[in-house]
Amino acid sequence: MARTASAPSHEGQIERPAGQRVIDLVHLARQTLGDRGLEHEVLRIFDQGAKTYLLRLRNAQSPDEIKLALHSLKGASAGVGANGIAGLAVAAEAEFRDTGAVADETVADIGFAVEEVHLFIAELLQD
Repeated sequence: MARTASAPSHEGQIERPAGQRVIDLVHLARQTLGDRGLEHEVLRIFDQGAKTYLLRLRNAQSPDEIKLALHSLKGASAGVGANGIAGLAVAAEAEFRDTGAVADETVADIGFAVEEVHLFIAELLQD
């Protein structure tokens, strides 16, 4: 699917208040009723799912595929408290509605955020 390059890049930076983690662990704990084992399982599933949705976005060949990948990424991210990814997906949906495309820079920013969350999850699960 053709993408435009007109949207401004975030240059790999996700704006977030100082001290805020890439995953809101309080939100996640509420979603899992404080069950640490369930939190870890949800994070493992989300980590794989986020990578899958990103790959689908990168390989999208139709408007419906782009919309579905962004919507899925947004919902999954919001569910676990990965608010940076969710916010980027919301912005990308708006960009797509406004222009009919998602800029390469936007996809790259989402990819950076997914990788950042992946590293956070890996470190969290290591402890």
